[in-house]
Amino acid sequence: MSEYLDKAGLQVDHGLAEFVDSEVLAPLGHDSAAFWQGFAALLADYAPRNRALLARREELQAQIDDWHRSRAGQPHDALAYVRFLEEIGYLVPEPGEFTIGTENVDPEIATMAGPQLVVPVLNARFLLNAANARWGSLYDAFYGTDALDAPAARPGGYDADRGAAVIAEARRFLDQALPLREGSWTDLRGEPVPLLADEAQYRGRTEKGLLFRNNGLHIEVVIDREHPVGRDDPAGIADVVLESALTTIVDLEDSIAAVDAADKVAAYRNWLGVIRGDLEDTFEKNGRALTRRLAGDKTCQGEGGPVSLPGRSLLFVRNVGHLMTNPAIILPDGSEVPEGIMDAVITSAIGAHDVAGLGRYRNSRAGSIYIVKPKQHGPEECAFTNDLFDAVEDLLELPRHTVKVGVMDEERRTSANLAACIEAVRDRIVFINTGFLDRTGDEIHTSMQAGPMTRKAEMKSSTWLAAYEARNVAIGLRHGLSGRAQIGKGMWAAPDMMRDMVEQKIVHLKAGANTAWVPSPTAATLHALHYHQLDVFARQKELGEAPGLDKLLKIPLAHGTNWSEEEVREELDNNAQGLLGYVVRWIEQGVGCSKVPDIHDVGLMEDRATLRISSQHMANWLLHGVCTREQVMDSLRRMAAKVDAQNAGDPAYVPLVGNEDGPAFSAACDLVFRGVEQPSGYTEPLLHAWRQKAKEISA
Repeated sequence: MSEYLDKAGLQVDHGLAEFVDSEVLAPLGHDSAAFWQGFAALLADYAPRNRALLARREELQAQIDDWHRSRAGQPHDALAYVRFLEEIGYLVPEPGEFTIGTENVDPEIATMAGPQLVVPVLNARFLLNAANARWGSLYDAFYGTDALDAPAARPGGYDADRGAAVIAEARRFLDQALPLREGSWTDLRGEPVPLLADEAQYRGRTEKGLLFRNNGLHIEVVIDREHPVGRDDPAGIADVVLESALTTIVDLEDSIAAVDAADKVAAYRNWLGVIRGDLEDTFEKNGRALTRRLAGDKTCQGEGGPVSLPGRSLLFVRNVGHLMTNPAIILPDGSEVPEGIMDAVITSAIGAHDVAGLGRYRNSRAGSIYIVKPKQHGPEECAFTNDLFDAVEDLLELPRHTVKVGVMDEERRTSANLAACIEAVRDRIVFINTGFLDRTGDEIHTSMQAGPMTRKAEMKSSTWLAAYEARNVAIGLRHGLSGRAQIGKGMWAAPDMMRDMVEQKIVHLKAGANTAWVPSPTAATLHALHYHQLDVFARQKELGEAPGLDKLLKIPLAHGTNWSEEEVREELDNNAQGLLGYVVRWIEQGVGCSKVPDIHDVGLMEDRATLRISSQHMANWLLHGVCTREQVMDSLRRMAAKVDAQNAGDPAYVPLVGNEDGPAFSAACDLVFRGVEQPSGYTEPLLHAWRQKAKEISA
């Protein structure tokens, strides 16, 4: 049981209170009593408003459900549907013309285009790797992945043939990004600065080589004749290092499992460590103890003198949404604290260390704190976030709009009212990003009563999805995000399929996104190649108007489709396997995001967004009689055996087969059979409840 301390009428977990007082407030010089008094007053105002917004979600959903049920068996009337959504306030009037007014934004967000990492805050090693992924070796990225179209490296040490193919491919990249006045990079001999076709691309000398810039991103050509590769290279080139992950989202939301005060303190402490610059992680690799630390800055000696370049990715922190509460703090009425409000206050207080210059390095050189706010439903909730951040700034004595916001466009009511959502945070917005997975889950849940949905694979070619992706960019551009904020696209989910990523992910740049998510530092380096191929800001000027709202609101129904029993089983198996493979790690091990083998044994990065789709899709088919409860249970049981086999090499794994009454299998069943009643189809309430039970069992 947690021990609580009274803090201005709040019952605060002892560990959280000690952490905030000693590690967060004391270095800032903030008085503890004044802080908790102010926090309590903030909660007295904003917790009821938070609850009212959640009640509004449920009210709208009930009206939409009733509308669809009352028209069961009738063809969908798109015009009547839009009028209905306007009448109930789901759709709001478009705002007039406006341009965002955000100021003090770092160039990595405003004027540069490049990859973005998302990393679970609870894994210190991954967090440090992501923060250090600002610079990445192109040689390593080619050598160790399938991105290079050449025979795989032979086992047993360095493969010289593979290495030669890597060097050749890297030289081809240099010829494309940094063309010489004459000849090719392959022909270079000696170490003088090569004569470029565009001399402005040369920036100067680094400690280990030459620095160049193309499309706003740096390229370091490492010269080192003592290095095993550089020793045998005619020009002494030992590596080509690319500026890679410009930004990283440190995630307290979908990629972690944090259900109580101990989990939250661990998350906040890692965020503080990376902001303060002293986070370390020691681990064993090949029988040796290694310690990971944050990288220092990179110095370039140019014609005008030395220039310091950031050695680390610029960090956002993703808070949780408005839905969940957490037992870390108990309010005077006995209820749990809204977790999103707690995140806003504490992650901002930690970010204030950076604003005050208390860390070893600076995160934001512009003096801003960057928070990504997910799962907001419409402009009312965005306005609430704006007001909340005002109150947080006042509590922490920060200048107005120090705390910036990234709005995840991943809920249907936000997509349909995106311009109004942007206007609600117009002076602090630095980011909009489409999230196909959560957006699909909400698409299914919002229209749950309309009828059976198409199969998951067909969703990717649906009318609403194409409109959603295009509208997000067009609306962002119309309201002045280009040059002031990021317009982002979603994750490449297959970390082992880098050749496919290199071939395909440039579509995000062509769509006008100046950042897109990647699953690893290596993927960030390979995705950086796309930003050298295409000038995103020039591309943004070529894009047209947004598709109409009618396309966005086209429900992906499958009326009139008669699937065979085999097709139904195939779809259920696909959903059940993905659901179980993710849930068993979440519930039993507290792993919120990992590479989970899919039904074809392909490792995919999974988080709660993919779980939301699988559970909601099965619930939808069950509701409309496409399948039966018995068929669902049959798939769950057979896929439990498959998931067990896929995890046979994990000594910490708790099998599903034989544990149908256990927390993991029970959670999976609840997610399907209670899916219709879950708020917005979210998985968090059930996951948290079953994870807490699993922790009690193992305690």
